[in-house]
Amino acid sequence: MAREGAGLFAAFRVLGRFSGHVPHVLRYHGRHREFYLAVAVGRSVHTYNVSTRRPGNTLPQDITCLAADRMLIFASYDNILHAFARNKEVVHTYEGHKAKIHLLQPFGDHVISVDVDNVLVVWNIQSEEEYLQIDFDKATFAVSALLHPSTYLNKILLGSEQGTLQLWNIRSNKLLYSFPGWGSAVTTLEQAPAVDVVAIGLVSGHIIVHNIKFDETLMKFQQDWGPITAISFRTADGHPVMAAGSPVGHIALWDLEEKKLMCQMQDAHSTAIAGMTFVPGEPLLITNGADNALRVWIFDGPGGTGRVLRSRMGHSAPPTKIRYHGQNGEQILSAGQDGTLQSFSTVHEKFNKSLGRGSINKKKSKKKGLKLDTMALPPITAFASEVAHQSDWDGIVACHQGYITCTTWNYQKTSMGAHKLRPEEFSKHKPIDIYATAVDITSCGNFAVIGMSTGQVDVYNMQSGIHRGHYGKETAHEGAIRGVAVDGLNQLVITAGSEGLIKFWKFKMKDLVYSTELSSSPSGILLHRDSGILGIAFDDFTISVLDIETRKIVRTFSGHHGRINDMTFSPDGRWLITSSMDCSIKTWDLPSGCLIDCFLVDSAAVSLTMSPTGDFLASAHVDDLGIYLWSNRSLYSLVSLRPLPADYEPSLVTLPSTCPMQDVDVSDDEEPCDEMIEYVSPEQLGEQLVTLSLLPESRWKNLLNLDIIKKKNKPREPPKVPKSAPFFIPTLPGLIPRYIPPEEENDTQSKVVNLGILAQKSDFCIHLEEALSTNEYKAPLDLLKSLGPSNIEVELRGLAPEGGGSVEVMLSFLRMIGMMLNKKHNFELAQAYLALFLKLHLKILSSEPKLLEELSKLSMQLEETWVHLRALFNQSLCVLTYMKSALL
Repeated sequence: MAREGAGLFAAFRVLGRFSGHVPHVLRYHGRHREFYLAVAVGRSVHTYNVSTRRPGNTLPQDITCLAADRMLIFASYDNILHAFARNKEVVHTYEGHKAKIHLLQPFGDHVISVDVDNVLVVWNIQSEEEYLQIDFDKATFAVSALLHPSTYLNKILLGSEQGTLQLWNIRSNKLLYSFPGWGSAVTTLEQAPAVDVVAIGLVSGHIIVHNIKFDETLMKFQQDWGPITAISFRTADGHPVMAAGSPVGHIALWDLEEKKLMCQMQDAHSTAIAGMTFVPGEPLLITNGADNALRVWIFDGPGGTGRVLRSRMGHSAPPTKIRYHGQNGEQILSAGQDGTLQSFSTVHEKFNKSLGRGSINKKKSKKKGLKLDTMALPPITAFASEVAHQSDWDGIVACHQGYITCTTWNYQKTSMGAHKLRPEEFSKHKPIDIYATAVDITSCGNFAVIGMSTGQVDVYNMQSGIHRGHYGKETAHEGAIRGVAVDGLNQLVITAGSEGLIKFWKFKMKDLVYSTELSSSPSGILLHRDSGILGIAFDDFTISVLDIETRKIVRTFSGHHGRINDMTFSPDGRWLITSSMDCSIKTWDLPSGCLIDCFLVDSAAVSLTMSPTGDFLASAHVDDLGIYLWSNRSLYSLVSLRPLPADYEPSLVTLPSTCPMQDVDVSDDEEPCDEMIEYVSPEQLGEQLVTLSLLPESRWKNLLNLDIIKKKNKPREPPKVPKSAPFFIPTLPGLIPRYIPPEEENDTQSKVVNLGILAQKSDFCIHLEEALSTNEYKAPLDLLKSLGPSNIEVELRGLAPEGGGSVEVMLSFLRMIGMMLNKKHNFELAQAYLALFLKLHLKILSSEPKLLEELSKLSMQLEETWVHLRALFNQSLCVLTYMKSALL
């Protein structure tokens, strides 16, 4: 059974993805007068200029080929070709290939595509129609490279896996010339700055600079690093330099004047150079590779070699552990299989940091280089971080795969720290079968607790790196340590061993406080320090929650069908989110002990972490370089948190792409299911409870002080309207000109108040009169609640006989107050209305026996209600005082 509607988490975007195996494309925008770089990352196209990155629309599958002209960017997946406009909108789709497209070439008003079945198709860009199709025989000419030679109108040059080249006229569909080749497959073709000259890269590692007009080879170079993957020519500052990429990540720079190797840029990338382009007119080289790195090199130093000017890089191997760093929810620390520790910003990628690779000796590692480094440490398997004192000393401690020494890292300096933490008895020799398995750091950032595979648990000082003791006589557990945790006050250390025991130790004295046996061997533990809740994952795929105050198992969850990889708590400690090798991510509600959300992903999540602000859930997956963000929909929309049924079938959710994704609104035609209907709280939870109204205090709190407020707000003198002077001042006829004196205005309006208007009964009085017979006071009460303080006073004044009311109406009002006290509803309104009523009509009430009798009943009701409330108040105050002062 599947649940209707969306789940608790929605796909948002991915962090740490910058490049892939597809070569990048550099294009010039004439109107903007700047260059744009397009890079294919998974299913999206990223467009960069000097300062910003713009992710484009997402395609259904991973992009396999990329090209661009001055207006459009062309991207293909499988056998379908798309054209992007304005870097983000898909404006054209070209369908017709039967196999995967692997070569693209813009060609004026047309675009050329070649698939792996050796079919070349020429498309009209605007009409999306097929202009020409050429089929090549794979046995004799398998197309492997494609180029449009500069100034060659309607002509394209094709390279083949057999080594031969062909020059075709697309307009007439004729083969103009065949080049015999050099006995090796062609991998890439690049136009040289000179007309008629083309650089040809071969599988053998040779680079042929060839004049295709006269079919003459001008130069020939050779690299020993394998096939040529990319070629580019430098056109800036008059330097005739050609750069060539290799599958091992090295770049060779060739001097075309002297026809010799100028310099080498080794380890430019850790994988093959996928794309390489010199920026026209500038000493800049842009490279990208499958190691998830995009780099801009500048050639401004002696010797002709380049240095990195800008770079965007993520993990070159899948991350194994991710954790939020700090309390603002803006940085995620990630440890990858490539041995690096990196920080990714959820705000902007310019705040990303790389803390580098772990090394036994950093100086020797720098000398040997990336490929020959024997001092590199294995990948990090677990780490813990704290922001307290991170500006004073190292704030991150990490343990490495199969390695006994734990390393410290400094987030501020973005480098590995100064200390290597290992037990004293192994300071001179390194054991083979003993290694660190779990780490934790105290909330103050002063101490690190490290668990070993032998069952030993040690404490180290983070500032000095000095060993501060260990737990137990020799070892804390008989089996390997599966997890360590320190509470928020540095009082307890909790350790879990593979033999199935959880032990509680005094942090300072190192004494054993309590030990409990678990139902199965634990695979990991996670402590939520604020609430004192410990999550325990077991080898039998179950999860238990332990309260460290009572030291009892309070919740047990089962439902995963694979090894539990990671757990994370929500910031308030209400949810426990788990991931498993069964490709599911489940959210457990701890107060109710139920599963409230579950969804499936394509690849299992190896690590999870929840933002300290609760807005995002981050996940890292098997064989995936990215860190995926999932937005918490409960913060901005209505989400059902009811328990899922036992036969619930989770749905498969697509991983987020590089551009932020927005939730799709549910159409108005669909009826919401019962569990999605918003809960409306009743006006009164129980008849025995005294319930207040939801009105603001300004509606009832100042009813007794209205006369004082009106007196304070009374203007000192009424505003005077200026008399308008006539345009022509009138004069009296005569020899001596005299002005006509102004006439005194005679007030003909009577100042006597017309009592006929006031004598009309208000709606409130009418409702009270009707309530005398029906005994239903809801209508007059609702009317009174809708009025402001001044209107309430006017209505209550009008209840007296001299105001147009009657004694019966006043009696009905008192009964309405009695009804409110009986129901214990709108309690503060009853008090305020009754107080104002007594203040206004005290003389009339004392002279009318009916009203006095009703008042005596109200007095008894008020006394009973107040005695009950006062007893509850006193009881609550007594308990609070005891909790504050008692020593528990």
